Amino acid sequence: MDLKRALGIDPDGGIQLNHSERLIQYINLKLAALGEPVFGTLHDKEFIELARDLIYNHQEKNRLLSNYLCPADQRIQNFINNYFSDTDEECSVRIPSDTFILDHHGIARMLSIPPDQNEYHNGPVSSYRIEQGILHNPKHDRRTTKGVFHVSEGGLPIPDDKKAVPKETFRRILKKALEVPKEIMELPFTASQDEKAYVWTSLLLRPTVVPEVPGYNARKSMEIRFFAPGCLVSNLDFVESIFGNAGDPYLPQNDAALDIDHWTGHTGCVIMAPHLNSLTKKEVGLPPVDNATKRQKRDGMCWEKEDELYNDGQPFKITARTDEGVILTILSDNYFGYSKKEVKTQISFSANLYGNSEEEHAGGALVFPTYDLGDEFRDDNLIPHNGLTFSEMASMYKEIMEEKPEGYAVDKTYPEIRYVPEDIQINLKEQAIRWKKGKKPQTLKLLPDHIYVMPSGYQIRMIKQQDAPFWQLIGTVAEGTFIHKPCTVSGGGKSEISKSIANSIIYGPFFVADIRKDFKLLDEIIKRDYSTRFKDPKRKDDRPF
Repeated sequence: MDLKRALGIDPDGGIQLNHSERLIQYINLKLAALGEPVFGTLHDKEFIELARDLIYNHQEKNRLLSNYLCPADQRIQNFINNYFSDTDEECSVRIPSDTFILDHHGIARMLSIPPDQNEYHNGPVSSYRIEQGILHNPKHDRRTTKGVFHVSEGGLPIPDDKKAVPKETFRRILKKALEVPKEIMELPFTASQDEKAYVWTSLLLRPTVVPEVPGYNARKSMEIRFFAPGCLVSNLDFVESIFGNAGDPYLPQNDAALDIDHWTGHTGCVIMAPHLNSLTKKEVGLPPVDNATKRQKRDGMCWEKEDELYNDGQPFKITARTDEGVILTILSDNYFGYSKKEVKTQISFSANLYGNSEEEHAGGALVFPTYDLGDEFRDDNLIPHNGLTFSEMASMYKEIMEEKPEGYAVDKTYPEIRYVPEDIQINLKEQAIRWKKGKKPQTLKLLPDHIYVMPSGYQIRMIKQQDAPFWQLIGTVAEGTFIHKPCTVSGGGKSEISKSIANSIIYGPFFVADIRKDFKLLDEIIKRDYSTRFKDPKRKDDRPF
């Protein structure tokens, strides 16, 4: 991956905020090639005049190839044509072809605010130029999941907690999504002048689905095309800054189908359409309530009054996906989290179809059990052993540790790590570690910022207790336990298993009058039948635990 083009990161790891005149000229050249007004003064436009014949040549070629789509877009268009082939009406939906292509990182950010202004305001978004870059404030800046997720029928099975949408309704919504009001097509880059550009912007992503494991498998990615009306180019800036810009989709080197070693075979498409929230249920072909199925009534996919708004006028996302490996999503909200989340959802879609890979909600932890050793420690065979003595360990790992005459060693990279013999005795009150080398007693001072490692790998430290101004010895085993959740729903606890249980413990004094009585009450709480917990006895759980 070219980090500079994909993420704006220099080879030395620095991030460059590009506000150069050359980038403005490049954007102007692309606008002129689309037949749109350019930004700037007469001096700035002299460059465009110089390249006028080249631009006319490009425009004429585009006119002759007006029906041509880049390979990724053609795969999406083929999916649309096939998906709606069994509907009553002939599908006339065509994804945008004449778009402003964001072919490397930084263009979207430059486009998201006029170069001669520090603010930009449109209905769905307000943008402000600040010292660190550009601050975007979308109309909806909070995520809600209630009633948001809609899935079109005729593809893969629809989960019960998602709203099922008739295929004809999805077709009408898709068609309306591509019929964008002019004010939303406004490109912020030229918004400060009388002649404004009105365009679709588009972005190609190649997010990783299967990470590379050297010697085992190559990196695998899917392809995703993002389309947004001009005023929402800031969403594409946000998305490319997370997943990287995959370049111009028309160039063969960026065609996933020609990179079979690194493509999962799956294609995604996301279309931003904030103007859809004013559609009525009747307008998108939903049935009246008398003709609706039980699920349609439950999901609100029917109407009683002709002016009822689809999804009650609230933002939503609607998806169509099949086992062909293509997923098409329409977002009616420019909340940035939905844009990011949709890419992650499509990665999960690809992972589930491809196999031998994990979806977004996988998680795990490598856990090293740690024990309270009290004030004193001596090896009484309660800790695991590997049969090594200190001298054998020091001989095996002499490249990483420096052995001392007293019979212990210091790590060459991390001097706070001390390697100690297998027969040590530690006294916290005396802050002393004792052992014998031969017949001669040896002593090492016990320090709070040091880690003492025995030949078995067992680690001992002194730490301050969280609930009192006292110190304690703790021991950590050498070999951890690997905990892994291949997949889970959102909120399933993947992050919790990688957090210390100490975060869930409240420290402080407490009083127990009758421990047997308290444990009896605790046992009743755990064993209670909670299926009868509702005040209304007719109410039952939606599903068993």
